[in-house]
Amino acid sequence: MKKTILKVTLAATMMLSSISIPVINAASAAAASQSQPVMTDNLIKYGLKKDVELPVTVTAGGLSYTLEKIMIYDAKSKDALALAKKYGYDLNNAKYFVWTKITVENKSTKVVQQNVKDLSDKWRLSFGDLSKGEAFAAMPKASYYKPNSKEALWDWSLKPSEKLSTYQGYFYTGDFNYFVIWLDNKAASATEYIVNEKK
Repeated sequence: MKKTILKVTLAATMMLSSISIPVINAASAAAASQSQPVMTDNLIKYGLKKDVELPVTVTAGGLSYTLEKIMIYDAKSKDALALAKKYGYDLNNAKYFVWTKITVENKSTKVVQQNVKDLSDKWRLSFGDLSKGEAFAAMPKASYYKPNSKEALWDWSLKPSEKLSTYQGYFYTGDFNYFVIWLDNKAASATEYIVNEKK
């Protein structure tokens, strides 16, 4: 009788142990993942210490541009090459490939667009002096004929109240001294410095 009780008790203890261990481990893993912040940029890798945290929103002439994420890659890195292969970017003459996640919204009463009907850049990213400091939008062959692409932006057009969340790639060859967003729309302009100067 005592042996039977002992066996039952031992079996119950082992069963409880096998149940409680994964629960503890799962809880620990969840707590660990919650404590790690989401990576929105790698600017510090290039000596750029942020003065403001992302996301950052700039508005001009009713156009709202929000930079949610920015990653700078050496053009020969595996990350840059993977994006180039997926979306058809030509990295031959680039030193760096800049990958951004953005949201743009038309809060004006007229159509805002950048395409064959309006070739003017609505936003620009600059990291250094005027001659070589501006990053240039890279053309993704995979979505060249897909306006308002949510994967790799090229041509786009927004009616009043329309919003678009997407990704956009840039080529850059200069130095990294600061980081500013320039926004121009309907004769209005605005700037937002993410990094005022290299620290």
